[in-house]
Amino acid sequence: MSQPLLQIDRLTTLLAHGACEIPVVDRVSLDLDRGACLALVGESGCGKSMTALSVLGLVPAPPCRVAGGRVLFDGRDLLHQGDETLRQLRGNRIGMVFQEPLTALNPVMRVGPQIAESLRLHQRLSRDAARLRTIAVLADVGVPDPARRYHDYPHQLSGGLRQRVVIAMALACQPDLLIADEPTTALDVTVQAQIMTLLHRMQRERHMTMLLISHDLGIVAHAADQVAVMYAGRIVETAPVARLFNAPLHPYTRGLLGSLPHGRSESLQPIRGVVPRPGECSRGCRFYPRCDFARAQCHEREPGLAEVAPSTGGECQRVRCWLYA
Repeated sequence: MSQPLLQIDRLTTLLAHGACEIPVVDRVSLDLDRGACLALVGESGCGKSMTALSVLGLVPAPPCRVAGGRVLFDGRDLLHQGDETLRQLRGNRIGMVFQEPLTALNPVMRVGPQIAESLRLHQRLSRDAARLRTIAVLADVGVPDPARRYHDYPHQLSGGLRQRVVIAMALACQPDLLIADEPTTALDVTVQAQIMTLLHRMQRERHMTMLLISHDLGIVAHAADQVAVMYAGRIVETAPVARLFNAPLHPYTRGLLGSLPHGRSESLQPIRGVVPRPGECSRGCRFYPRCDFARAQCHEREPGLAEVAPSTGGECQRVRCWLYA
């Protein structure tokens, strides 16, 4: 088997809190196979976006800093590269779709030149060639009348069109890896479906590797090949998407799936309690205060990631829970 395009190994990012530092990304390890889509899911504030920013070298410093681990992109450790090398990779071999397009786009610059700027920088295209490529990319992502929209400002576009422009910007240089951080946030349901269909199609057509960050399990079920569940800065379960939805192991994963509506007659089953704030986690399992299966051992020590082989064969699930350790 070929080496994964992106290997995250024990990545740790700390947040300054008074006189101490607390982990917001805590020894996270993930592998993204070439051409596959891995979804990183969990409640808001669990560390999903901070993981992506850590990979790209974009954590706000201060108050944050990447304190340890490795991030191997095509065999190269991104955590030991200089700023210039990272700038050459970002927007070129690694594309990023941010969750809020208004913050990703320059409000006083027309959208077309913003995309063309990346092409001129990374692909060394002339001004005219970059403009023609930009119009073609806008057409690829479904922007109507792209030659006219090239000259629009971000505020002249709807939320759905702005997100398509952000996706066009991320895909313009045909990256090997696309990181999509909550790409459908604040969009209505029909536009969400269009955006996810677009990302799925572009990923398959270009054989891109994609890290999809989301808290929407409906989107994940249709887009991902693998799923990693994150809670309070830690990975608590990884599995192929079908197996995770059909046979979740970790009590937190079960809770997430149980809180989804399954039919008109069924009531929702929310997870009791709230996600702990950074620095408030116990020394044992972080889900312990909210878990219906908790026992004394769970409070005393944190379990490792255990491999659980399915009875029907195939790839193992990995779960951080004493029920399976």
